[in-house]
Amino acid sequence: MTEPDVSFSTESFGIHAARRTLCFLAAFGLLVAATQAQATVGREQDIVGLRLGQRVKVDDGTCAAGQIKEVSGTKMTATGVVWARKCIPRVGPKQSR
Repeated sequence: MTEPDVSFSTESFGIHAARRTLCFLAAFGLLVAATQAQATVGREQDIVGLRLGQRVKVDDGTCAAGQIKEVSGTKMTATGVVWARKCIPRVGPKQSR
């Protein structure tokens, strides 16, 4: 019985293509992980330097049960980023600090 050929990545595509693919997949994984992470703070005053499109969850108890406040940078003006606030459904259990 012959052994299966598992060296297709280096023989068919070349070592450089295999390395480029590996680097691309690693960079893509880091990008996905970075965009999935959202900050949760206890007070709005703890938010520093909110950027356009950034979302921060604020757990200050101002929203109804089962909801959490989301502050996001919605519009760019001459004076900076305009914040928008809304209550959204809380996903998952409340985490203690």
